[in-house]
Amino acid sequence: TFFIFSDYARPAIRLSALMELPTIFVFTHDAMGDGEDGPTHQPVEHLASLRAIPGLVTLRPGDANEVVEAYRYVMQLRHQPAVLALSRQPLPTLDRRAFASAAGVARGAYVLADPQGGNPEVLLIASGSEVSLAVEAHEKLLAEGIRSRVVSMPSWEIFDQQTQEYRDSVLPPTVKARVAVEQASTFGWERYVGSAGRVIGMTTFGASAPLKALQKKFGFEPDRIVAVARQLLGRQ
Repeated sequence: TFFIFSDYARPAIRLSALMELPTIFVFTHDAMGDGEDGPTHQPVEHLASLRAIPGLVTLRPGDANEVVEAYRYVMQLRHQPAVLALSRQPLPTLDRRAFASAAGVARGAYVLADPQGGNPEVLLIASGSEVSLAVEAHEKLLAEGIRSRVVSMPSWEIFDQQTQEYRDSVLPPTVKARVAVEQASTFGWERYVGSAGRVIGMTTFGASAPLKALQKKFGFEPDRIVAVARQLLGRQ
């Protein structure tokens, strides 16, 4: 059902986590893709609130390959429930010959794309439908000579369970310029972007309009990501 209606399922989700039941909850319409229905049907705070439930695994895959890997991961859970938050709108399926394997979903976050000829100057971190936007921004930045890395982060909970070595390999501590992009509340993202980073997310309710108009209004566009990355690097 619509992700917004996870509010009505919250007691069941919470008790599944409390009782360590491997229940799988599948939600769609996880952001502003259902534009014309307006803010009553557009989730904002829902990802943050579900991520706050102890023992619950929340995954927001970014393309068809990540959906497959997300299912592969949750099917092996024995003592944890999981939430799959899926988009309404069609998303591009990334060519994994050009980008990293979606098997990285099993580690919560992974390096999807890296620059050639040097270490990254800026990290673009995204989940779900915003992953493809981050990829577009990455390509624009590379064309400008800015070395960016795209990190797909479908699951905070899984990523936080990885070794410090792995987490640092994905989000190098030396790279302070970080942009997180997610069509949801910005709450909690500071743990990954740090004090020097920026989050492109939702701080208000949505609006009723076609998806493209909403993406423009709220800043979920590749050019907006590029502009923020430039600002962080002092290259406005």
